Amino acid sequence: MTQSSPSQSQDTIKLDVLAKDATVALVIQATGLILTYSVQVILARWMGRTEYGIYEYTVAWSLLLGIPAGLGLPRTVLRLVSEYRVTKDWGRLRGIVRGSWLLTLVAGFLLCLGTAGTIWLINYYHSFIYAMPMLVGLGLIPLQALVQLQLETARALEDVPLAYAPSQIIWPILVICGGFFLLQTHHELNSLIMIAVATVMLLVVVILQLWFLRQKLNRKIEVTTPVYAYREWLAIALVLVLQQAFYIILNQTDIIMVGSLVGPGATGIYNAAVKTAMWVSFILQIVNIVAAPAFATLYTQGKLEELQRVVSTVTVWIFWPSLAIAACLLLLTKPILSIFGSDFLVASLPLKVLVLGQVVNAICGSVGSLTVMTGHQNKSVKIFGVSALINLVLNAIAIPRFGTVGAAMTTSFTMVIWNIWLSILVVREIGINPLIFYSFFGRVEDSTEEDNS
Repeated sequence: MTQSSPSQSQDTIKLDVLAKDATVALVIQATGLILTYSVQVILARWMGRTEYGIYEYTVAWSLLLGIPAGLGLPRTVLRLVSEYRVTKDWGRLRGIVRGSWLLTLVAGFLLCLGTAGTIWLINYYHSFIYAMPMLVGLGLIPLQALVQLQLETARALEDVPLAYAPSQIIWPILVICGGFFLLQTHHELNSLIMIAVATVMLLVVVILQLWFLRQKLNRKIEVTTPVYAYREWLAIALVLVLQQAFYIILNQTDIIMVGSLVGPGATGIYNAAVKTAMWVSFILQIVNIVAAPAFATLYTQGKLEELQRVVSTVTVWIFWPSLAIAACLLLLTKPILSIFGSDFLVASLPLKVLVLGQVVNAICGSVGSLTVMTGHQNKSVKIFGVSALINLVLNAIAIPRFGTVGAAMTTSFTMVIWNIWLSILVVREIGINPLIFYSFFGRVEDSTEEDNS
């Protein structure tokens, strides 16, 4: 851990500032999530469940392959830029921003070539329905990696609108506008057309975000010669890419395996349940947006007591709204799913199971961000790896027997495993208790002890 004398303005993390930033993030993420959810509903209605399922299957693969294309650099940039700002190491800061972008672009291009060859080879010997859509969507792979890198870079520079507005707001709007235009001109919409539209629109978003990000960097960071420490960065990044890959496996394997083992129609239906259940983790994602850089700053400064106060406070912010959202989803499952269409009502039970898993996620709070931002990624990657393996094995067993319900049960079960396991790791290695129960009871006990002393 790098030690230095930070500037006076960085001596403490003010909770009111975090709350204000969280409010901004809430507005952007809420708008983005509503837009993304609306796109899912609209595309499902325009395309039908089979074409929609093919589209979602391809997008899920692009997200999964975007992880190795990113080389683990997005999370590395988020953590190290926060540290470099504390230590005022402007050369390395500029170096990692520029170097990570070039590495991601090259890795994404090479992965596209390898993926194209693999798809062609598989389809040559065994024709499958997803071959052409996946070939059309190859461009999404490097673009997903770049937009994630630029997102985390903007987060590290404490610019939440620049981080999330392009991909969360602008991209969905462009996709739905492009789809509407083609529907009006061609009177039908299939998965190939929509994948092409999504790719072109994401390219526009990446270029737009990159331009604003460079302007931000030049205004906020001292101009100096970039210093490139690729060996140091990649040593961290390779661990993080494994962790992120395992995390994406945990979140995307169910969709991909439902599509492979059951069919595209089931994928479309199950995806509606997955996207709806994600509303429960909405507040957790928002809080992590603004809190993760603060975790890195306080840990770098060695202020563990203040870090515990910040963690306990943001855990309360996460828990109650998440619980309220979960209750609404459990009570209004069928009316909510009916928005997608009557065919999607069969996803009612999978949705309820997924919501219960997300509640455990809210109880444990920001455990994932804490391990990465405090440099304990080597230990946490083992947890995600074992959980991902359990997820793969159980999905392979449960989906053929129980269909989408089996996928939901497996996903929720593994979510419980890695959340509890990471919580134990955070308590043991960092000395911080992230659970909501500590926020309720532990802080009361601490206050009582202080009063008695």
